[in-house]
Amino acid sequence: MSNQLEALRRHTVVVADTGDFEAMRAFRPTDATTNPSLILKAVQKDAYRPLLARTVRDYRGASAAELMDRLLVAFGIEILGIVPGRVSTEVDARLSFDTRATVERARTIIACYEAAGVPRERVLIKIASTWEGIQAARLLQSEGIRCNMTLLFSLVQAAACAEAEVQLISPFVGRIYDWHKKALGAQWDEARYSGADDPGVQSVTRIYEYYKKFGVATEIMGASFRNTGQILALAGCDLLTISPELLAALEQAQGDVPARLTPALAQAVDLPRMDVSEVAFRTQLNDDAMGTEKLAEGIRLFAADAAKLDALIEQARG
Repeated sequence: MSNQLEALRRHTVVVADTGDFEAMRAFRPTDATTNPSLILKAVQKDAYRPLLARTVRDYRGASAAELMDRLLVAFGIEILGIVPGRVSTEVDARLSFDTRATVERARTIIACYEAAGVPRERVLIKIASTWEGIQAARLLQSEGIRCNMTLLFSLVQAAACAEAEVQLISPFVGRIYDWHKKALGAQWDEARYSGADDPGVQSVTRIYEYYKKFGVATEIMGASFRNTGQILALAGCDLLTISPELLAALEQAQGDVPARLTPALAQAVDLPRMDVSEVAFRTQLNDDAMGTEKLAEGIRLFAADAAKLDALIEQARG
């Protein structure tokens, strides 16, 4: 009998949610995704400090913004030497409400990769799923720059990304779970809200059903998991990005993993097509307290870690 990680791979592409090269080598994911928080954690380890030092040395006269992009690309290039597929590299979260600046930074990142001999097909540009971010992704996709929309917590965000014809979305599971657990407080029942009944799992399931129902080509990559139960409940999702700790737990557990999400099941669901004009998008997202709060919180956290990464880069520059 295979372990659960190998069984999961039969239905879903497994992606490593880490900036740790050794973890990638150990678990052999197809793709890898990073963000400033993961890179911040990585560069504080002895094994990765030389990468930071080399980047600062090679681009000493560069601005702080360029150095951050160069560092993210340096990590991405190393990652692409390990994984056979794609790497996601994130635009600075501090630009989440600036369409033009997001487009310019994305173009810069892709140019850095291409200058190093990496084809753009192997890179996904991560952008927060704000209205402005989605419009940036629409333009970038038209230029052949593929986008991975992150900080996605609601169906209306997913529907707008579909209309923009982005390459991939990363709907969060664990952060939705966190919000509902905190909101219910003493009334939270872990057993009741687990597996298919987990609020985060239900959110991704609805997005999957909507996409498959309407023939949306955008890939769905469930993200931000708190336990393996959430992962197993989404077996069959196009991709799942999983931390090294949870990858290890799946690898150590024996048993089959049946597909929980399938296009055939999604076709049978009765769903209306959503209006994702700007006013409708902003109104529906505003009406979703969880989605609004977690999007804002996520941007703040990523922006704070980007600022910390700036400080480490400046410290290394001396």
